[in-house]
Amino acid sequence: MRYLLFIFTFLCIGGWGSFSFFSQESDKVGSKDWLAKETKTINAQASNLDPAVLKISLTAYLKARAQGLDKKQLLTVIDYSKPSNERRLWVIDVKNTKVLFNTWVAHGKNSGGLKATTFSNNPHSLKSSLGVFITTSSYSGGHGYSMRIQGLEHGINDNAYSRDVVFHGAWYAGSDIAKTRGMLGRSWGCMAVGEDTIKPLVDAIKNNTVVVAYYPDQHWLKNSAYINA
Repeated sequence: MRYLLFIFTFLCIGGWGSFSFFSQESDKVGSKDWLAKETKTINAQASNLDPAVLKISLTAYLKARAQGLDKKQLLTVIDYSKPSNERRLWVIDVKNTKVLFNTWVAHGKNSGGLKATTFSNNPHSLKSSLGVFITTSSYSGGHGYSMRIQGLEHGINDNAYSRDVVFHGAWYAGSDIAKTRGMLGRSWGCMAVGEDTIKPLVDAIKNNTVVVAYYPDQHWLKNSAYINA
């Protein structure tokens, strides 16, 4: 009896690592400890991803997943605060804490030049949209193999689908353009990536995965239901 009591006490105070009740609670998905560990592990693979942007994106991902919107445990992060000649799109396997893609992505022609500075939800604005999206199906259209997205935030990006804001490939969005011209070409608001990247990227993230397009826009940061309690 004393031996059993000792074993129980040992486990409760944290003996044998993973069996600790306390470590299990602190590692709970969505907790501060989980966010810190997830961010550290991902940043070890992608040091060019701002930890603060990653935490915001993971927070949004968790809320979208809680709504049943995520089917593959994948998160795509786009950081529009970075210039277009930098790799500012990442795809993260949240379940396995692994970075699957880190590549270049263009912004809308009316959002800015080297850097995007203005964003819109309005039709015909030719600007990129911020916020949280969910991916839908792939299709073949005017830009070849592409994928539609649905904006989840009213007044921020909920016109994305009707605006035909999609992921598509483009000659002006490849690494060679970024290196030789110093900036990517610009889309009409779509997330344009290199032509050699579009198919594997879309095949990975299509059909109900979360996309977070970040920019330090104070209205969005203060009012988004996906990044605030």
